[in-house]
Amino acid sequence: MNLVLYNDLTRNKERFIPIRERHVSFYSCGPTVYDYFHVGNARPFIVFDVLRRYLEHTGYEVTFVQNFTDIDDKMINRANTEGITVGELAGKFIAEYYKDADALGIRRPTVAPLATEHMPEIIDIITKIIEKGHAYEVDTPRGGKDVYFDVKSYAPYGKLCKQSLDELEAGARSEVGEVKRDPLDFALWKGEKPREPSWESPWGKGRPGWHIECSAMASKYLGETIDIHSGGVDLTFPHHENEVAQSEAATGKPFVRFWLHNGFLLIDKEKMSKSLGNFMTARAARENYPPLAIRLFMLSAHYRSQMNFAPEGLEQAIGGVTRLRNCWSDLQHAQNAPAGQKAGDAEYTDISPFFEELETLDKRFYEGMNDDFNTAAAVGVLFDIVKLVNTWLKNAREKNILLPGSFYDAAEKELRKLDDILGVIGIEADSADKESEEIGCLVEERNAARKAKNFALSDEIRDSLLARGIVLEDTPQGTKWKRKL
Repeated sequence: MNLVLYNDLTRNKERFIPIRERHVSFYSCGPTVYDYFHVGNARPFIVFDVLRRYLEHTGYEVTFVQNFTDIDDKMINRANTEGITVGELAGKFIAEYYKDADALGIRRPTVAPLATEHMPEIIDIITKIIEKGHAYEVDTPRGGKDVYFDVKSYAPYGKLCKQSLDELEAGARSEVGEVKRDPLDFALWKGEKPREPSWESPWGKGRPGWHIECSAMASKYLGETIDIHSGGVDLTFPHHENEVAQSEAATGKPFVRFWLHNGFLLIDKEKMSKSLGNFMTARAARENYPPLAIRLFMLSAHYRSQMNFAPEGLEQAIGGVTRLRNCWSDLQHAQNAPAGQKAGDAEYTDISPFFEELETLDKRFYEGMNDDFNTAAAVGVLFDIVKLVNTWLKNAREKNILLPGSFYDAAEKELRKLDDILGVIGIEADSADKESEEIGCLVEERNAARKAKNFALSDEIRDSLLARGIVLEDTPQGTKWKRKL
């Protein structure tokens, strides 16, 4: 595979070759579970889910790690406000995360580690950093110690965000209660405070800093050097910069080979902010727009570009998903219809032009995906394939032409393949639905009722299906059914 990715570490496109042949180690920053995740988070969750799917499709075994941050200031403050433990808060919103992520078609990670379950690994990596002279301890009024990373001891600091120490120091500041040598230094371990969870450590009771959690979990499950690390562009500094510094200070080895960051998601052309009143959770977005439409919307632009989450874009995505699902439904209905309904006594038509065009479009799909994971180009090809399939189906209906089984097999195989990568048609979810066989039986029962002129029963079946979100469409080729978005 000739996959080329834009590496934020080098600011260049580079051919992706993993450390281990046919295996990819992939770490992607997950949510801090103090609330429902917002639509800005949904973008990296969706786009990097597709990259993982594509890598697996092309033959790689992918170990995909996405963490949960379940201990930090936001977690503590929210838990104290609600009068529950941090662990109870985390459990609640991890469950809610999976409800939204599953609905958006985001596949479960290989490993989903929690920071609080990895204290031995966190303490071990901090100890190594201290031993190598890149961190220092500060006594706290409570008798324990804070541990800070000494940024100036690590010469390459700033290599990911491409800023010098002087530039970074201009925007640095110390938090209240911090006693550190330099404003850029960051906490690896925080001494115990009242009303905060704490763990035993060589520096007294306390808790880890945010950045060190990811380094410890990434190295445990993926090794000291990993192939891909992804996240939103807002995490480049300080979070990812600090991950690089502390990991490489501890091991003396490169931490990540490819850094991938997605662009900002704006709300009505402004950066999402609670103070502006334009903050939207993925849960709220799902209440207003179908999950498949949200997913299609997120993939309709290149992952590194900025996007504007606005009604007109989402409505366009709804129309796009409707077109995709209609094509799949029409294809299923046409190949399952009785032969007499399909074409009577007509001869099979020559479909070699269909295969030629399908092959050309399939090649274009891979070209787009291999060029820095360009889902916008790939989605465009998917719609071109749908147009191709629709044209042949329509022509067959209008001209009473019989399409051979090879047409249906090829079209179905192609759509299944691309949906397995992009996840915007919903074929997998439909196939897994145990109701499908029952719905088919009800459609047959309704057709029998109509034939017997029992319109009361026919209408009753139609209305009961509609109440379940199933729409029936009576056509000259028979009755089709599909799910409402």
